[in-house]
Amino acid sequence: MMNMMQVMQQAQKMQKKFKETQSELENIEVTSKSGNGAVTAILNGQGKFKSIKLTAEAINPTDPSSVDSDTIEMLEDLITEAMVDATNKANSQMEAKMKSITGGISIPGLF
Repeated sequence: MMNMMQVMQQAQKMQKKFKETQSELENIEVTSKSGNGAVTAILNGQGKFKSIKLTAEAINPTDPSSVDSDTIEMLEDLITEAMVDATNKANSQMEAKMKSITGGISIPGLF
């Protein structure tokens, strides 16, 4: 049977590995396209929304040449800002719910 020192050492190793894995996932980029490439969403490996890329065809499929590149950039920025804000709000809600379950104790990996 493990003694308390061995349990603590194992827990420290697991915590270190967990932090390393979280860092790796934060740096991974996952992309998904729809509309034959008209819209591209980019998230990191933790599922956090990073950005969105639009083409003129996504905005005006009947006449893509009528769409100004500044309009595309503005829409990308607005969508990205809204998605990041919504993700942050959802995470805050999740953290509050989890804290109510754990009595305020932070459990790494849950929130």
